[in-house]
Amino acid sequence: MIDSMQSASTSARLTAIPSPLHLPVFNHSIPVFGKPKPVVPKRSRVHCSQSQYHTMETKAKALSFDDFLSKKPYSPPPWASHLKPIPSHAFSLAHLPTPIHKWNLPNLPQNTEVWLKRDDLSGMQLSGNKVRKLEFLLAEAVEQGADCIITIGGIQSNHCRATAVAAKYLNLDSYLILRTSKLLVDKDPGLTGNLLVERFVGAHIHLISKEEYSKIGSVALTNVLKEQLMKEGRKPYVIPVGGSNSLGTWGYIEAVREIEEQLQIRSSGVKFDDIVVACGSGGTIAGLSLGSWLGELKSKVHAFCVCDDPYYFYDFVQDLIDGLEAGVNARDIVSIINAKGLGYAMSTSEELKFVMEVAAATGVVLDPVYSGKAAYGMMKDMAENPKKWEGRKVLFIHTGGLLGLFDKVDQMASLVGSWQRMDVGESVPRKDGIGKMF
Repeated sequence: MIDSMQSASTSARLTAIPSPLHLPVFNHSIPVFGKPKPVVPKRSRVHCSQSQYHTMETKAKALSFDDFLSKKPYSPPPWASHLKPIPSHAFSLAHLPTPIHKWNLPNLPQNTEVWLKRDDLSGMQLSGNKVRKLEFLLAEAVEQGADCIITIGGIQSNHCRATAVAAKYLNLDSYLILRTSKLLVDKDPGLTGNLLVERFVGAHIHLISKEEYSKIGSVALTNVLKEQLMKEGRKPYVIPVGGSNSLGTWGYIEAVREIEEQLQIRSSGVKFDDIVVACGSGGTIAGLSLGSWLGELKSKVHAFCVCDDPYYFYDFVQDLIDGLEAGVNARDIVSIINAKGLGYAMSTSEELKFVMEVAAATGVVLDPVYSGKAAYGMMKDMAENPKKWEGRKVLFIHTGGLLGLFDKVDQMASLVGSWQRMDVGESVPRKDGIGKMF
Protein backbone atom coordinates (compact mmCIF):
# COMPACT_ATOMS: atom_id res chain seq x y z
CA MET A 1 0.00 0.00 0.00
CA ILE A 2 1.19 3.50 -0.78
CA ASP A 3 0.37 4.87 2.65
CA SER A 4 2.70 2.31 4.24
CA MET A 5 5.55 4.03 2.42
CA GLN A 6 4.77 7.44 3.82
CA SER A 7 6.94 8.98 6.51
CA ALA A 8 6.22 11.76 8.94
CA SER A 9 8.86 13.94 7.34
CA THR A 10 7.40 13.42 3.87
CA SER A 11 3.90 14.29 5.02
CA ALA A 12 5.14 17.41 6.74
CA ARG A 13 6.97 18.49 3.60
CA LEU A 14 3.96 17.95 1.35
CA THR A 15 1.68 19.97 3.60
CA ALA A 16 3.53 22.99 2.29
CA ILE A 17 2.25 22.58 -1.30
CA PRO A 18 2.17 24.50 -3.72
CA SER A 19 5.88 23.64 -3.66
CA PRO A 20 6.35 20.82 -6.18
CA LEU A 21 5.73 17.21 -5.21
CA HIS A 22 8.78 14.96 -5.10
CA LEU A 23 7.49 11.61 -6.25
CA PRO A 24 9.43 8.39 -5.68
CA VAL A 25 9.38 5.70 -8.32
CA PHE A 26 6.97 2.81 -7.66
CA ASN A 27 7.30 -0.74 -8.89
CA HIS A 28 3.89 -2.01 -7.79
CA SER A 29 1.82 -4.05 -10.19
CA ILE A 30 -1.20 -2.18 -11.45
CA PRO A 31 -4.59 -3.92 -11.64
CA VAL A 32 -6.58 -3.07 -14.74
CA PHE A 33 -10.29 -3.53 -15.33
CA GLY A 34 -10.86 -1.77 -18.60
CA LYS A 35 -11.51 -5.15 -20.23
CA PRO A 36 -13.29 -8.28 -19.01
CA LYS A 37 -11.21 -11.13 -17.63
CA PRO A 38 -10.33 -13.96 -20.04
CA VAL A 39 -12.62 -16.28 -18.09
CA VAL A 40 -16.19 -15.02 -18.03
CA PRO A 41 -17.24 -14.40 -14.39
CA LYS A 42 -20.22 -16.29 -13.04
CA ARG A 43 -23.48 -14.42 -12.84
CA SER A 44 -23.51 -14.73 -9.05
CA ARG A 45 -20.30 -12.74 -8.87
CA VAL A 46 -21.36 -10.06 -11.31
CA HIS A 47 -24.72 -9.46 -9.60
CA CYS A 48 -26.64 -8.66 -12.78
CA SER A 49 -29.13 -10.35 -15.04
CA GLN A 50 -28.21 -12.36 -18.11
CA SER A 51 -29.39 -9.56 -20.38
CA GLN A 52 -27.40 -6.99 -18.40
CA TYR A 53 -24.30 -9.14 -18.57
CA HIS A 54 -24.75 -9.67 -22.30
CA THR A 55 -24.82 -5.89 -22.76
CA MET A 56 -21.67 -5.43 -20.69
CA GLU A 57 -19.82 -8.28 -22.39
CA THR A 58 -20.69 -6.95 -25.83
CA LYS A 59 -19.63 -3.39 -24.99
CA ALA A 60 -16.37 -4.51 -23.37
CA LYS A 61 -15.15 -6.28 -26.50
CA ALA A 62 -12.90 -4.42 -28.89
CA LEU A 63 -14.78 -2.75 -31.71
CA SER A 64 -14.74 -4.77 -34.91
CA PHE A 65 -14.46 -3.31 -38.38
CA ASP A 66 -18.24 -3.53 -38.57
CA ASP A 67 -18.62 -1.29 -35.52
CA PHE A 68 -15.95 1.39 -35.74
CA LEU A 69 -17.17 4.58 -37.47
CA SER A 70 -20.66 3.16 -37.73
CA LYS A 71 -23.79 5.15 -36.89
CA LYS A 72 -26.18 3.30 -34.61
CA PRO A 73 -29.48 3.96 -32.86
CA TYR A 74 -28.97 5.18 -29.29
CA SER A 75 -30.77 4.02 -26.16
CA PRO A 76 -29.99 5.85 -22.91
CA PRO A 77 -29.28 4.23 -19.55
CA PRO A 78 -32.57 3.43 -17.76
CA TRP A 79 -31.87 6.06 -15.11
CA ALA A 80 -31.50 8.73 -17.83
CA SER A 81 -34.52 7.76 -19.90
CA HIS A 82 -36.58 10.67 -18.54
CA LEU A 83 -34.15 13.28 -19.89
CA LYS A 84 -35.19 15.25 -22.99
CA PRO A 85 -34.26 15.32 -25.78
CA ILE A 86 -32.68 11.89 -26.09
CA PRO A 87 -30.27 11.52 -29.05
CA SER A 88 -31.57 9.26 -31.78
CA HIS A 89 -28.16 8.04 -32.99
CA ALA A 90 -24.45 8.05 -32.16
CA PHE A 91 -21.30 7.27 -34.11
CA SER A 92 -18.73 4.77 -32.81
CA LEU A 93 -15.65 7.00 -32.86
CA ALA A 94 -13.86 6.20 -29.60
CA HIS A 95 -12.09 3.03 -28.54
CA LEU A 96 -14.25 2.03 -25.61
CA PRO A 97 -14.34 1.12 -22.83
CA THR A 98 -11.25 3.00 -21.72
CA PRO A 99 -9.40 1.14 -18.95
CA ILE A 100 -9.43 1.90 -15.24
CA HIS A 101 -6.41 1.05 -13.12
CA LYS A 102 -4.93 1.77 -9.72
CA TRP A 103 -2.81 4.93 -9.82
CA ASN A 104 0.04 4.59 -7.37
CA LEU A 105 0.50 8.23 -6.47
CA PRO A 106 2.65 8.63 -3.37
CA ASN A 107 1.94 10.70 -0.26
CA LEU A 108 -1.80 10.17 -0.26
CA PRO A 109 -3.86 10.60 2.93
CA GLN A 110 -4.21 7.51 5.10
CA ASN A 111 -6.05 4.62 3.42
CA THR A 112 -6.87 6.76 0.36
CA GLU A 113 -6.83 5.08 -3.05
CA VAL A 114 -6.72 6.84 -6.40
CA TRP A 115 -7.80 5.03 -9.55
CA LEU A 116 -7.36 6.33 -13.08
CA LYS A 117 -9.93 6.28 -15.90
CA ARG A 118 -7.81 6.42 -19.07
CA ASP A 119 -9.87 8.57 -21.42
CA ASP A 120 -6.53 9.69 -22.82
CA LEU A 121 -6.56 6.26 -24.51
CA SER A 122 -9.85 6.79 -26.34
CA GLY A 123 -8.08 6.61 -29.71
CA MET A 124 -4.84 7.93 -31.18
CA GLN A 125 -5.42 11.22 -33.03
CA LEU A 126 -8.81 11.45 -31.30
CA SER A 127 -7.47 10.74 -27.82
CA GLY A 128 -9.20 12.46 -24.93
CA ASN A 129 -12.62 13.27 -23.58
CA LYS A 130 -13.77 15.25 -26.63
CA VAL A 131 -14.41 12.11 -28.67
CA ARG A 132 -17.28 10.97 -26.45
CA LYS A 133 -19.14 14.22 -27.17
CA LEU A 134 -18.36 14.05 -30.88
CA GLU A 135 -20.03 10.65 -31.15
CA PHE A 136 -23.37 12.38 -30.59
CA LEU A 137 -22.64 15.75 -32.20
CA LEU A 138 -21.43 14.33 -35.51
CA ALA A 139 -24.34 11.92 -35.68
CA GLU A 140 -26.65 14.94 -35.60
CA ALA A 141 -24.50 16.73 -38.18
CA VAL A 142 -24.79 13.81 -40.60
CA GLU A 143 -28.51 13.49 -39.88
CA GLN A 144 -28.95 17.14 -40.86
CA GLY A 145 -27.07 16.64 -44.11
CA ALA A 146 -24.00 18.71 -43.20
CA ASP A 147 -21.00 18.59 -45.52
CA CYS A 148 -18.61 20.44 -43.21
CA ILE A 149 -18.05 21.17 -39.53
CA ILE A 150 -17.22 24.46 -37.84
CA THR A 151 -15.80 24.64 -34.33
CA ILE A 152 -13.69 27.00 -32.25
CA GLY A 153 -11.06 26.95 -29.50
CA GLY A 154 -7.55 27.90 -28.44
CA ILE A 155 -4.54 27.60 -30.72
CA GLN A 156 -3.73 24.18 -29.16
CA SER A 157 -7.33 23.06 -28.72
CA ASN A 158 -7.61 19.30 -28.22
CA HIS A 159 -11.27 19.55 -29.14
CA CYS A 160 -10.52 21.22 -32.48
CA ARG A 161 -7.96 18.55 -33.31
CA ALA A 162 -10.34 15.73 -32.40
CA THR A 163 -13.12 17.37 -34.42
CA ALA A 164 -10.90 17.74 -37.50
CA VAL A 165 -9.90 14.07 -37.37
CA ALA A 166 -13.41 12.75 -36.67
CA ALA A 167 -14.88 14.92 -39.43
CA LYS A 168 -12.36 13.57 -41.93
CA TYR A 169 -13.18 9.99 -40.86
CA LEU A 170 -16.76 10.77 -41.90
CA ASN A 171 -15.74 12.53 -45.14
CA LEU A 172 -16.64 15.99 -43.82
CA ASP A 173 -14.48 19.10 -44.16
CA SER A 174 -13.55 20.98 -41.00
CA TYR A 175 -13.20 24.70 -40.38
CA LEU A 176 -11.41 25.64 -37.18
CA ILE A 177 -11.41 29.11 -35.61
CA LEU A 178 -8.32 29.20 -33.40
CA ARG A 179 -7.61 31.85 -30.79
CA THR A 180 -4.04 33.18 -30.61
CA SER A 181 -2.13 36.30 -29.58
CA LYS A 182 -2.41 39.51 -31.58
CA LEU A 183 1.32 39.25 -32.30
CA LEU A 184 0.85 35.91 -34.06
CA VAL A 185 -2.58 36.26 -35.65
CA ASP A 186 -1.13 37.31 -39.03
CA LYS A 187 1.58 34.63 -39.08
CA ASP A 188 1.63 30.98 -40.10
CA PRO A 189 0.66 29.13 -36.87
CA GLY A 190 3.22 26.39 -37.48
CA LEU A 191 3.02 22.64 -36.96
CA THR A 192 3.40 22.24 -33.21
CA GLY A 193 1.26 19.76 -31.30
CA ASN A 194 -2.41 19.73 -32.26
CA LEU A 195 -1.77 22.03 -35.21
CA LEU A 196 0.33 19.36 -36.90
CA VAL A 197 -2.54 16.84 -36.86
CA GLU A 198 -5.15 19.42 -37.86
CA ARG A 199 -3.18 20.56 -40.86
CA PHE A 200 -2.26 17.01 -41.86
CA VAL A 201 -5.93 16.09 -42.12
CA GLY A 202 -6.68 19.18 -44.19
CA ALA A 203 -8.51 21.36 -41.68
CA HIS A 204 -9.15 24.97 -42.75
CA ILE A 205 -7.54 27.18 -40.10
CA HIS A 206 -8.95 30.63 -39.31
CA LEU A 207 -6.98 32.63 -36.75
CA ILE A 208 -8.54 35.19 -34.44
CA SER A 209 -6.78 37.29 -31.82
CA LYS A 210 -7.63 36.83 -28.15
CA GLU A 211 -8.69 40.47 -28.04
CA GLU A 212 -11.17 40.05 -30.91
CA TYR A 213 -12.42 36.78 -29.44
CA SER A 214 -13.06 38.51 -26.11
CA LYS A 215 -15.09 41.29 -27.70
CA ILE A 216 -17.03 39.21 -30.24
CA GLY A 217 -17.48 35.83 -28.53
CA SER A 218 -17.41 32.27 -29.85
CA VAL A 219 -21.08 32.13 -30.89
CA ALA A 220 -20.91 35.22 -33.08
CA LEU A 221 -17.59 34.16 -34.60
CA THR A 222 -18.86 30.72 -35.62
CA ASN A 223 -22.03 32.31 -37.01
CA VAL A 224 -19.95 34.67 -39.18
CA LEU A 225 -18.07 31.73 -40.68
CA LYS A 226 -21.27 29.73 -41.02
CA GLU A 227 -22.91 32.50 -43.07
CA GLN A 228 -19.84 32.79 -45.29
CA LEU A 229 -19.85 29.06 -46.01
CA MET A 230 -23.59 28.96 -46.67
CA LYS A 231 -23.16 31.72 -49.28
CA GLU A 232 -20.64 29.42 -50.98
CA GLY A 233 -23.25 26.67 -51.12
CA ARG A 234 -21.90 24.65 -48.21
CA LYS A 235 -23.96 23.03 -45.44
CA PRO A 236 -22.04 23.68 -42.22
CA TYR A 237 -22.80 22.26 -38.79
CA VAL A 238 -21.50 24.29 -35.82
CA ILE A 239 -20.04 22.61 -32.74
CA PRO A 240 -19.48 24.92 -29.74
CA VAL A 241 -16.30 25.31 -27.69
CA GLY A 242 -15.26 21.90 -26.34
CA GLY A 243 -18.34 20.27 -27.83
CA SER A 244 -20.08 21.42 -24.67
CA ASN A 245 -23.81 21.75 -25.24
CA SER A 246 -26.70 19.65 -23.99
CA LEU A 247 -26.29 17.12 -26.81
CA GLY A 248 -22.56 16.75 -26.17
CA THR A 249 -23.31 16.20 -22.48
CA TRP A 250 -24.66 12.76 -23.41
CA GLY A 251 -21.06 11.67 -24.08
CA TYR A 252 -20.32 11.64 -20.37
CA ILE A 253 -23.75 10.50 -19.29
CA GLU A 254 -22.90 7.44 -21.37
CA ALA A 255 -19.40 7.32 -19.80
CA VAL A 256 -21.03 6.93 -16.39
CA ARG A 257 -22.91 3.88 -17.67
CA GLU A 258 -19.55 2.55 -18.92
CA ILE A 259 -17.99 2.99 -15.46
CA GLU A 260 -20.95 1.25 -13.84
CA GLU A 261 -20.56 -1.71 -16.19
CA GLN A 262 -16.82 -1.90 -15.55
CA LEU A 263 -17.47 -2.02 -11.81
CA GLN A 264 -20.07 -4.76 -12.27
CA ILE A 265 -17.70 -6.87 -14.38
CA ARG A 266 -15.02 -6.54 -11.70
CA SER A 267 -15.89 -8.76 -8.74
CA SER A 268 -13.75 -7.15 -6.01
CA GLY A 269 -16.42 -4.74 -4.82
CA VAL A 270 -14.62 -1.48 -5.65
CA LYS A 271 -16.87 1.54 -5.18
CA PHE A 272 -15.76 5.08 -5.92
CA ASP A 273 -16.55 7.71 -3.33
CA ASP A 274 -15.26 10.57 -5.45
CA ILE A 275 -14.66 11.45 -9.08
CA VAL A 276 -12.04 14.09 -9.91
CA VAL A 277 -11.75 15.68 -13.34
CA ALA A 278 -10.53 18.82 -15.09
CA CYS A 279 -13.07 21.32 -16.38
CA GLY A 280 -12.36 23.43 -19.45
CA SER A 281 -15.67 23.97 -21.20
CA GLY A 282 -18.23 22.34 -18.90
CA GLY A 283 -19.76 19.51 -20.92
CA THR A 284 -17.70 16.72 -19.39
CA ILE A 285 -18.49 17.67 -15.80
CA ALA A 286 -22.16 18.20 -16.63
CA GLY A 287 -22.46 14.65 -17.97
CA LEU A 288 -20.36 13.05 -15.23
CA SER A 289 -22.10 14.79 -12.36
CA LEU A 290 -25.61 14.28 -13.74
CA GLY A 291 -24.91 10.62 -14.54
CA SER A 292 -23.37 9.95 -11.14
CA TRP A 293 -26.33 11.65 -9.44
CA LEU A 294 -29.02 9.80 -11.41
CA GLY A 295 -27.30 6.43 -11.76
CA GLU A 296 -25.83 3.89 -9.37
CA LEU A 297 -22.41 5.51 -8.85
CA LYS A 298 -23.49 8.24 -6.42
CA SER A 299 -19.89 9.48 -6.40
CA LYS A 300 -19.14 13.05 -5.37
CA VAL A 301 -17.77 14.90 -8.43
CA HIS A 302 -14.93 17.40 -7.92
CA ALA A 303 -14.19 19.53 -10.99
CA PHE A 304 -10.99 21.58 -11.15
CA CYS A 305 -11.63 24.40 -13.63
CA VAL A 306 -8.64 25.49 -15.72
CA CYS A 307 -10.19 28.71 -17.05
CA ASP A 308 -12.87 31.25 -16.09
CA ASP A 309 -14.06 30.61 -12.50
CA PRO A 310 -16.37 28.30 -10.52
CA TYR A 311 -19.28 30.77 -10.58
CA TYR A 312 -19.24 30.82 -14.38
CA PHE A 313 -19.16 27.02 -14.61
CA TYR A 314 -21.93 26.47 -12.07
CA ASP A 315 -24.17 28.65 -14.25
CA PHE A 316 -22.99 27.03 -17.48
CA VAL A 317 -23.48 23.48 -16.18
CA GLN A 318 -26.92 24.50 -14.95
CA ASP A 319 -27.82 25.62 -18.47
CA LEU A 320 -26.65 22.31 -19.92
CA ILE A 321 -28.62 20.13 -17.53
CA ASP A 322 -31.66 22.42 -17.84
CA GLY A 323 -31.40 21.81 -21.58
CA LEU A 324 -32.00 18.14 -20.78
CA GLU A 325 -34.93 18.93 -18.46
CA ALA A 326 -33.07 17.19 -15.64
CA GLY A 327 -34.67 19.18 -12.82
CA VAL A 328 -31.42 19.17 -10.83
CA ASN A 329 -29.43 22.00 -9.23
CA ALA A 330 -25.83 22.02 -10.49
CA ARG A 331 -24.50 23.00 -7.05
CA ASP A 332 -26.03 19.84 -5.58
CA ILE A 333 -24.24 17.46 -7.93
CA VAL A 334 -20.74 18.91 -8.49
CA SER A 335 -18.10 20.81 -6.54
CA ILE A 336 -16.11 23.17 -8.77
CA ILE A 337 -12.67 24.35 -7.63
CA ASN A 338 -10.49 27.02 -9.24
CA ALA A 339 -7.28 25.52 -10.67
CA LYS A 340 -6.46 27.86 -13.56
CA GLY A 341 -3.32 29.24 -11.90
CA LEU A 342 -1.72 31.81 -14.21
CA GLY A 343 -4.53 31.38 -16.74
CA TYR A 344 -5.82 29.05 -19.43
CA ALA A 345 -3.00 27.06 -21.08
CA MET A 346 -0.44 28.93 -18.96
CA SER A 347 1.72 26.82 -16.64
CA THR A 348 3.92 27.59 -13.66
CA SER A 349 7.25 25.82 -13.32
CA GLU A 350 5.82 24.01 -10.26
CA GLU A 351 2.90 22.64 -12.30
CA LEU A 352 5.16 21.46 -15.11
CA LYS A 353 7.57 19.87 -12.65
CA PHE A 354 4.61 18.08 -11.07
CA VAL A 355 3.57 16.69 -14.47
CA MET A 356 7.12 15.49 -15.08
CA GLU A 357 7.45 13.90 -11.63
CA VAL A 358 4.12 12.07 -11.96
CA ALA A 359 5.30 10.63 -15.27
CA ALA A 360 8.64 9.57 -13.77
CA ALA A 361 6.95 7.98 -10.75
CA THR A 362 3.94 6.28 -12.33
CA GLY A 363 4.44 6.21 -16.12
CA VAL A 364 1.30 8.30 -16.63
CA VAL A 365 1.84 11.41 -18.75
CA LEU A 366 -0.58 14.21 -17.92
CA ASP A 367 -1.19 17.17 -20.16
CA PRO A 368 -0.26 20.63 -18.81
CA VAL A 369 -3.54 22.38 -19.65
CA TYR A 370 -6.22 20.10 -18.18
CA SER A 371 -5.46 16.91 -16.27
CA GLY A 372 -2.08 18.19 -15.10
CA LYS A 373 -3.68 21.14 -13.35
CA ALA A 374 -6.53 19.02 -12.01
CA ALA A 375 -4.17 16.41 -10.53
CA TYR A 376 -1.97 19.16 -9.09
CA GLY A 377 -5.03 20.75 -7.50
CA MET A 378 -6.21 17.40 -6.13
CA MET A 379 -2.85 16.59 -4.55
CA LYS A 380 -2.62 20.10 -3.13
CA ASP A 381 -6.05 19.74 -1.53
CA MET A 382 -5.20 16.28 -0.19
CA ALA A 383 -2.07 17.67 1.45
CA GLU A 384 -3.87 20.65 2.95
CA ASN A 385 -7.06 18.79 3.95
CA PRO A 386 -6.07 15.15 4.51
CA LYS A 387 -9.03 14.35 6.77
CA LYS A 388 -11.40 15.24 3.93
CA TRP A 389 -9.90 12.47 1.75
CA GLU A 390 -8.84 9.80 4.28
CA GLY A 391 -10.08 6.31 3.48
CA ARG A 392 -11.80 7.34 0.25
CA LYS A 393 -11.59 5.67 -3.14
CA VAL A 394 -11.11 8.33 -5.83
CA LEU A 395 -11.56 7.92 -9.58
CA PHE A 396 -9.51 10.48 -11.53
CA ILE A 397 -10.63 10.95 -15.14
CA HIS A 398 -7.59 11.53 -17.38
CA THR A 399 -9.13 13.57 -20.20
CA GLY A 400 -6.09 13.46 -22.50
CA GLY A 401 -4.28 16.25 -24.29
CA LEU A 402 -0.78 14.83 -24.67
CA LEU A 403 -0.10 16.95 -27.79
CA GLY A 404 -0.40 20.08 -25.65
CA LEU A 405 2.92 19.17 -24.04
CA PHE A 406 4.73 19.94 -27.29
CA ASP A 407 3.77 23.58 -26.87
CA LYS A 408 5.64 23.61 -23.53
CA VAL A 409 8.97 22.15 -24.61
CA ASP A 410 10.87 25.38 -24.07
CA GLN A 411 9.52 25.69 -20.52
CA MET A 412 10.22 22.05 -19.72
CA ALA A 413 13.67 21.76 -21.27
CA SER A 414 15.43 22.57 -18.01
CA LEU A 415 13.28 20.09 -16.03
CA VAL A 416 13.70 16.88 -18.00
CA GLY A 417 16.24 14.16 -17.27
CA SER A 418 19.93 14.34 -18.06
CA TRP A 419 21.60 12.83 -21.10
CA GLN A 420 25.15 12.01 -22.11
CA ARG A 421 27.13 10.55 -24.95
CA MET A 422 27.76 6.84 -24.47
CA ASP A 423 31.35 6.12 -23.50
CA VAL A 424 32.65 3.06 -25.35
CA GLY A 425 36.18 2.13 -24.40
CA GLU A 426 38.93 1.39 -26.90
CA SER A 427 38.98 -2.22 -25.70
CA VAL A 428 35.62 -2.89 -27.39
CA PRO A 429 36.36 -4.48 -30.85
CA ARG A 430 35.46 -2.42 -33.89
CA LYS A 431 34.93 -3.56 -37.47
CA ASP A 432 33.51 -1.58 -40.37
CA GLY A 433 30.05 -2.70 -41.39
CA ILE A 434 29.35 -4.91 -38.37
CA GLY A 435 26.53 -2.67 -37.17
CA LYS A 436 23.95 -3.02 -39.90
CA MET A 437 21.60 -0.10 -40.42
CA PHE A 438 18.75 -1.12 -42.72
